[in-house]
Amino acid sequence: MEAIEPVYGTTTLLLIAAGAVALLLFLIMKVRLHAFVALVGVSVATALAVGFPLADIPDVLMFGFADTIGSVALLVAFGVMLGRLLEVTGGAQVLADTLIARFGEKRAPLALGIAALLFGFPIFFDAGLVVFLPIVLTVARRFGGSLLFYALPAAGAFAAMHAIVPPHPGPVAATEQLGGDIGITLLVGLPIAVLAWYVGVYLVSRFLGKRIDVSVSDVVFGEARDAHGRRIEDAPAEDTGRSADGTAGKSAGGVSVQLGEEPPSFGTVLLLLLIPLVLISFDTVLNAVGVAGGLDPDTGFAAFLGLLGYTPVALLITVVAAILLLGRPRTSMARVRTIVDEALAPICAIILITGAGGMFGGVLELSGIGDALSSSLSDLGFSLILQAFVIATLLRVAQGSATVALTTTGGLIASSVHQAQLGDFQIGLLVVAIAAGATVLSHVNDSGFWLVSRFFGMDEKTTLKSWTVMETTLGLSAFVISLGLWVVV
Repeated sequence: MEAIEPVYGTTTLLLIAAGAVALLLFLIMKVRLHAFVALVGVSVATALAVGFPLADIPDVLMFGFADTIGSVALLVAFGVMLGRLLEVTGGAQVLADTLIARFGEKRAPLALGIAALLFGFPIFFDAGLVVFLPIVLTVARRFGGSLLFYALPAAGAFAAMHAIVPPHPGPVAATEQLGGDIGITLLVGLPIAVLAWYVGVYLVSRFLGKRIDVSVSDVVFGEARDAHGRRIEDAPAEDTGRSADGTAGKSAGGVSVQLGEEPPSFGTVLLLLLIPLVLISFDTVLNAVGVAGGLDPDTGFAAFLGLLGYTPVALLITVVAAILLLGRPRTSMARVRTIVDEALAPICAIILITGAGGMFGGVLELSGIGDALSSSLSDLGFSLILQAFVIATLLRVAQGSATVALTTTGGLIASSVHQAQLGDFQIGLLVVAIAAGATVLSHVNDSGFWLVSRFFGMDEKTTLKSWTVMETTLGLSAFVISLGLWVVV
């Protein structure tokens, strides 16, 4: 759908958007209304307030909801299946043990973040998050303390790579709009993303983790059960005994119960994590090459690789591989089916709430607030890089979608960039500045906010105090670095 012609002026639309966010927070945090009910209700009220024709409101609501559900539901479902299989077979513990052996206990959060940076190069934020979730939770349960110490470095790494570094779609699209070179943008964006992650995510996560205690969620782990599905009472962390049927029961925190006598090897676990990494990279890189005019990704063998790299298909292949390599050698297919069924049960709320967050963001997007805000900001009287950051930030806060903020800002400043005849390096810095603005202040109109909130078992207030703060420091760090380089060159 296309945005409607705004019924009201920019100021009125901004007041409506601010009032909608305030109402949503009040309903969720004060009234304690379920987030899904609150998001849908506020979305309807906002659609009425901004002046959508009554007959169009159902389509407006479904625009954001269906788009978000379509991209999130399959990823979350396959992701928790994979995570549950890794957990109950001891695979997540094996990977966690290996990371700790290499980096040491004190540097476990750093190890998780570095691994997420590597995996985040070709993998989108939401896909990377669901694949890494069991590893993060396993490490957090082993060492204790706030989950934020371990979750934010990994989640922030995926966020940084997704927003700033090609071949992800946002920076690729912005580079094309500004007439830059994708390769140069990659060379500029990658070191900035890593440095911004270290300063704005890793160091900040240590600060937040000491002040906000978040316990490990049960999205992946659920209740401890033996190989036959019988519930087992949580055992002490040091328990290395066996269940009544001889199944290994060793666990960090007594939650994971392995299937079979021996956990999988590190190589097997690493292979399972590399499958989506390699497959998704096919699609991501092919799309980037296609945008650059190198080949047609929609025909021939490239199209086949693109299908394999389509994120839900890549995760489906990975889950099937996990069943064959982890589950089936240790138990029956009936038990494997029970395991994945149990993994799916807790995520219904996550999917619905994330979809409703997309609905709210879609209503704001189609209301015309972005266009109205853009037109009023396009002639700001300061430098291009500051203008790019401010416009992207305001668009991000107003309508929630980082991708929309990135692409809209790129289109708005494109003519000014072309007139300025900037070099590819400067255009790369502009793309980073836009991405930085599109990253900050993730809040209740961002579907990613709800995904993180529910995956890590945080309420809305805690998510605002942790995830929103971290996204803001990440974006500000990236912008400060790009601004400093802009001044130098």
